[in-house]
Amino acid sequence: MMKIKLLIPAAFICCLFFTCDNLAQTPRQHKTAIKVLTTTIMPAADQVSLYLDYLKGKNIGMLVNQTSIIGPKKVPLVDSLLKLGVTVKKIFGPEHGIRGNASDGATVGDSKDPVTGLPAISLYGKHFKPTVEDLKGINLMIFDVQDVGTRFYTYISTLHYVMEACAENNIELVIMDRPNPNGYFVDGPTLDTAYRSFVGMHPIPVVHGMTIAEYAQMINGEGWLKNKVQCKLKIFKVANYTHDKPYVLPVNPSPNLSSAQSILLYPHICFFEGTNISLGRGTPDPFQILGSPLLKGKYPYTFTPVSIPGVSDNPPLKGQLCYGISLKDYNTDTLRQQKKLNLAWLIEFYKAYPDKEKFFIPYLTRLAGSPILQQQIIAGKTEDEIRASWEPALSKFKATRSKYLLYK
Repeated sequence: MMKIKLLIPAAFICCLFFTCDNLAQTPRQHKTAIKVLTTTIMPAADQVSLYLDYLKGKNIGMLVNQTSIIGPKKVPLVDSLLKLGVTVKKIFGPEHGIRGNASDGATVGDSKDPVTGLPAISLYGKHFKPTVEDLKGINLMIFDVQDVGTRFYTYISTLHYVMEACAENNIELVIMDRPNPNGYFVDGPTLDTAYRSFVGMHPIPVVHGMTIAEYAQMINGEGWLKNKVQCKLKIFKVANYTHDKPYVLPVNPSPNLSSAQSILLYPHICFFEGTNISLGRGTPDPFQILGSPLLKGKYPYTFTPVSIPGVSDNPPLKGQLCYGISLKDYNTDTLRQQKKLNLAWLIEFYKAYPDKEKFFIPYLTRLAGSPILQQQIIAGKTEDEIRASWEPALSKFKATRSKYLLYK
């Protein structure tokens, strides 16, 4: 497996020494400063002193979006590097575009970034994988995008194709790692590669419990790139992070994951994207409410999806009054304690839906990674019976995953 260089947070060490120099004068302040330094999660991009010298003198391409920021002022990483004298030649954008303002599933074209004037190449438009022409003049690529830890969130698919293109063109890939807000657990059915798609490319469970950098190591180590090519990686780690630490994202990772609540609920209710139940797209509360016009009289909560340009242009069940439930006040601490996917909502809604032949749509097979979950729910299997069927594949993945963890 390709050797990977890891750098400890030098900025953290420098700050620690500075504080110790003042110990005799301000012991109370010293103690407070140490507490902050050792508990605050710091994404790699925030630790500029770690990587700035490494980037200078290189012609750089950057895979970024609205989550690629630095510090409390949320300065875009691209803008910051340009001001620091780093040579950025091109920027690349995943689903939703480089500024995160494209609707879900919307095709994004190439353009010029209006802020920096740099060529902006879409990897969610004409192609998913950077071409030789796209990478012309670049000798270092940076990947800095906030993930949410599920197989069907497409940023890890973009990661795959960026790694593959870099490997084929002998370009090193720098990963600015960020925490995984759902990194505290691993669960779900493992993808059958016969059903491989852009919302599920690798034989992993629905919730993988890894950061982007850890996942990149797994892609290399398991030989998942075309012709088993190896991407040369350089990883800058998150400081003060463990998988069990809660992390609230400073920026929405995509238009419809617009709150901490929706991000934590997302792994559990995204299966509804493969049904005729609305997940609240086209409302102020996407991925926090569930409903359908056909459930009138069965649930008291109501909402009506509408078109919201740049967020949900044409949401499911647009203009129809839906009856269902709200999870806006659901205690997500319960999910953290249980550390497993909640299938109860999906099973409950299937039982309540009057036209069961039209409850599921084909997309569920892609989300679940095979037709088995749909077949199990139709057959009346319990949540425990469904969960038992995920073994031994789930335990096998956990063992494989342990080889690539950076934050143990």
